[in-house]
Order: sequence, then C-alpha cells, then structure tokens
Amino acid sequence: MAGTHLLVGAGKMGGALLSGWLESGLVAPRKLVILDPSPGPQAIFAIERGAKHITTAQDIPTSVKTVLLAIKPQMFERLGPEIATSLSPKATIISILAGTSLRSLNAVLEDRIVVRTMPNTPASIGAGVSAIFADPALSKATLAEAEALLKPGGEVVYVSSEAELNAVTAVSGSGPAYVFHLVEALEVGAIDLGLPADVAAKLARETIIGAAKLLEATHEGPDVLRKNVTSPNGTTQAALDVLMGEDGGLSKMMIATVRAAFARAKELAG
Repeated sequence: MAGTHLLVGAGKMGGALLSGWLESGLVAPRKLVILDPSPGPQAIFAIERGAKHITTAQDIPTSVKTVLLAIKPQMFERLGPEIATSLSPKATIISILAGTSLRSLNAVLEDRIVVRTMPNTPASIGAGVSAIFADPALSKATLAEAEALLKPGGEVVYVSSEAELNAVTAVSGSGPAYVFHLVEALEVGAIDLGLPADVAAKLARETIIGAAKLLEATHEGPDVLRKNVTSPNGTTQAALDVLMGEDGGLSKMMIATVRAAFARAKELAG
C-alpha cells in the first residue's frame, strides 16, 4: 500500500496528532510515511505496524498527497526547500509551525495548497482543540480534509486571520503548560502545609482534573462555578483574596503570560 500521508516531525505535537489518527483509524499505518531521524514513541508504534520511516526528504514517496508539517519553526529554513523539491506539486500541506506565516510557507513550498493550524498536546487523547486558518479562496473540500485530520484530536475552530492564530498559539497551544504549572504550584503549596508528597501530588492532580470535568459537564461559566465554591468570608474567599488581589492578581498575570507567548509567535513570523 503506497504512502499517502507524510508526517514531518514526530515529536510531542506531531506524535499527539498521529495518536489520534491511529486511534480513530482515520489513517492506516501502511498509508503513513514518517520523516524524522529520531521518531517519538507514537511514531515508533506506527512504524512497527507498517508505517514507512525515512530520515531524509529525498526519500519522500511520490505517492504522498497530504503532509502534516510538525517540525520546529527554526528547522523549516533548512528542511523546507528539501521537502518542496521532493513533494508532488499537488500535495496539500497542513502546517502546525508556530508563528510561521502562510507567506513564509508559500515562499518555500511554492504553489502547493497550505493550511495553517495550531493544535495542542491533549490531542494525543482526543481532548485537544485546534484552530485553522487558510486562504479564503481554498475549496471546502480542502478545508474538510484538514479538519478531518485534526478532528480525532478533539475540537476544531476556525479563525479569520493569522494574527488570531498567533493568539490561539498563546492561549490553547501553550495553555496546557500553564495548567500543568498550576498543578505543580498547588502541589508545592500542599507540601508546604505539611502533607506528604504523594498525597500532595494526588490532591493537586485530581483537583484540576475534577474541576475540568465539572467545567465540561455543565453549561455554566467558570465565573458561576467559582462562585458556587466560594462562601462569604469562608476559606475559599480568603484564598481568592490572595489569588485575585487588588492589582489584578492571577488575571493580570495570565494576560501577561499569553501576551508574552503572542509576542514570541510574532517574532517567529519575522
């Protein structure tokens, strides 16, 4: 069976989407070609089941019709021209390169169809969210193909500009790291109060997981759910007085956090 789908870069994000493809049966391993000199565990799983593994762009089969470009943006300058030389001119390319504009991609990949998207790592368990931006002139069929490849990873939304896609990168693309750091901080706080490390870790982890599930299960907004936990002059209110603060507290810090990520995405775009 000829390879029709090429994954360029099988690290954390590429591997997360690859897991979604395999779990859903959307792309059979024997239709996959994986270009990565050091493939991650998801890619190794696929290779063991029949995916073709290559380490240079010169080995890309002419049968490839769809490409997921999942390398680091800094690597594209070197690998992009090699990929462009080897690919069929009719190939569709889906890029998850943070901050790499359609103009930059098209300059290297020439006249091929290019779609930009920003997924996040929970896609590896079907709980992610991806945003798509593409030239408005692209056909509905092409957009449907891109969406189908992202759907196994979770929800898909569309944005109307590349500036919005940079904002998506700052919020949901990098967002899981913010949540994981919150778990780390909550665990440290529990240990500071004298709880055993294993108990602290369990409490911090399950609190975040449970709160996320509750948010998913209800139609109420996070502000309502927060108020539901908070009794006047109670323990939660005392904690929120610190967390929210008179100077903006956590909200102010999160705005600064996503702005820093947004600024870096724009820097990468050049």
